[in-house]
Amino acid sequence: MSNRWTRVNGYWSPSPVLSPLPPVKLGSDSRAYEVRISTDPASRILSCSNPTMSERSAFKPEDEAARILAAVVESSDDAIVVTDIDGIVLTWNGGASRLYGYDASDMYGRPISILVPDSHRSEFFAMFARLRAGEGVKELETARRTKYGGLVNVSITMSPIVDTGGIVVGATKVTRDISARKLGELAQRSSEIRWRSVVESAVDGIIVIDQRGRIESFNPAAERLFGYPEAEVLGRNVKMLMPLPYHEEHDGYLSRYVETHVKTIIGIGREVTGLRRDGSTFPLHLSVGEMDVAGERRFTGILHDLSDRVRLEERLRASEARWRAVVESAVDAIIVIDAKGHIEAFNPAAERLFGYSEQDVVGRNVSMLMPSPYHEEHDGYLERYLATGVHKIIGLGREVTGRRRDGSTFPLHLSVGEAVLAGERKFTGILHDLSVRVAIETQLREQTALARLGEMAAVIAHEVKNPLAAVRGAIEVIGGRLPGDSKDAGVMKEIVSRIDSLNELMKDLLLFARPPQPKPSLVEIRSLVTSTAELLREDPSLNAVSVEIEGTGPSILADPGLLQIVFLNLLVNAAHAMGGQGNIKVSVDVSESACHIAFSDNGPGIPPEILEKIFTPFFTTKSRGSGLGLSTARRLIEAHRGTIDVRCPPGGGTTVTVQLPMNE
Repeated sequence: MSNRWTRVNGYWSPSPVLSPLPPVKLGSDSRAYEVRISTDPASRILSCSNPTMSERSAFKPEDEAARILAAVVESSDDAIVVTDIDGIVLTWNGGASRLYGYDASDMYGRPISILVPDSHRSEFFAMFARLRAGEGVKELETARRTKYGGLVNVSITMSPIVDTGGIVVGATKVTRDISARKLGELAQRSSEIRWRSVVESAVDGIIVIDQRGRIESFNPAAERLFGYPEAEVLGRNVKMLMPLPYHEEHDGYLSRYVETHVKTIIGIGREVTGLRRDGSTFPLHLSVGEMDVAGERRFTGILHDLSDRVRLEERLRASEARWRAVVESAVDAIIVIDAKGHIEAFNPAAERLFGYSEQDVVGRNVSMLMPSPYHEEHDGYLERYLATGVHKIIGLGREVTGRRRDGSTFPLHLSVGEAVLAGERKFTGILHDLSVRVAIETQLREQTALARLGEMAAVIAHEVKNPLAAVRGAIEVIGGRLPGDSKDAGVMKEIVSRIDSLNELMKDLLLFARPPQPKPSLVEIRSLVTSTAELLREDPSLNAVSVEIEGTGPSILADPGLLQIVFLNLLVNAAHAMGGQGNIKVSVDVSESACHIAFSDNGPGIPPEILEKIFTPFFTTKSRGSGLGLSTARRLIEAHRGTIDVRCPPGGGTTVTVQLPMNE
């Protein structure tokens, strides 16, 4: 039994006894079939039959074709709907249920327009106007509303259904869900917009070329960089942006890469030179990437203007050169260390001061330049400062002691500053050699002391020396009256000997306290040393000592008497150091501005703790002696504007060097 759909109270519903729809052309063979709707709500099958065929007739091929058609319609993923000319739903397949959420029972007899959102009403009415005119609609992309109120993007193809008389009586609508495609297109458009926005707003120039080198894209930053608008460069070879010789070479590079795939810049960055529209050149960093677009190669170049960086580097190099010149030419030593105490910079003045080359010390701990106990304590000082931030020397200055490469120590004034470079602490020490100042201070103290000593010596000379002479004369008179072999006569001789020793001490004291001013005359140094060595032989206890003299030199202006006192003192000291036997070597050498006389013995040498005291007045290691010999010798040499220096090599022996200025 078939039903027709009738409108009741505004709704379409099945009527049990109604005649079928007029025959319509549905088949490709143009034969007419009768459209019927099954009474079984569960089947929702559109059935077709020949109007001349009885419902109770036997199986016919046309029935089978109708069932196949119905099965195909029902199994389609697309929504397939048949409506009458007014848009009332006659059939509703499973694809339509899945797309819109309505079951067939929900939609039979209802107008298809309930699926049309308000914003698409005019479009819907236009579709049906075309339908009534016998025109179809093919793949119209639009939107429809689902049962649950949401919108779905669809593509609709609608064809008119005409009866045997050519009258449009209905429509078939095939609707396909294109939501996924639309989302993909939206994502693609969004991605394209996003990436175009990135490219357009990029600070760096971005240029896309094809495999022939022709420009396909030229972003605003590239326009600013080279001075060309995009329209002027599109389609032209990118080598137009390159100066000679790269202009001629670029196409060869590109063709070789396309042929060999050997990368020399693709995927790599390097510095190149760009050519602006005005002909000026400028430095660039170029990185090139490769991509495949629709089977064709494209190359993207990202160009960063290095002009500012190059100018900055030039300024930094100039600044560094200026500061390096300042540091290199500084008279004071400048040393830079890191937070661990490792030396990072060591200027020439520091090399001269400590005797190390920069290569010898860079990377080593600065404590190597300090004697004990500072050598062992320095790292602890540095660690405590870094941990507590308490300044003890940072930002302050103080006097310290340095240690040279040869192990000798000397006074320094050290000032330390702190800086942070690239997040790392650095410490700069400026060291001023105080040796001269300390020597001057020592000399001033000595001169002050000597002035007082001179005053005392004058008193002694007046109050003691003259009475001693009288006492000595009286003792000699008394001794002369005594028998020569008597015990008292021996005592008298001993008294005279002691008075003579005391008198010699007074002479030494006066010579040290009030040395006479030199009376310069031309002196041939080698001859003076030779004659002084002859005096050494007058002492019987030194007969086993020989003196070897080497070298020669021109005559200099000096006081021969005072120099002989110095030379004799040095020869006697050397002889005593060797125990009264051995060889003393005297070498005479002349430089541009001074004459050097070195006295060397092969004795045991002088211990360091004694060496630093040997010029101290009244200091002596001998059982007898005033301790004024070397002190007086230094005063006499300094009166000649010379110097005297004592060195003890590690292998033993002692060398005393006297340096006297040459004639002006």
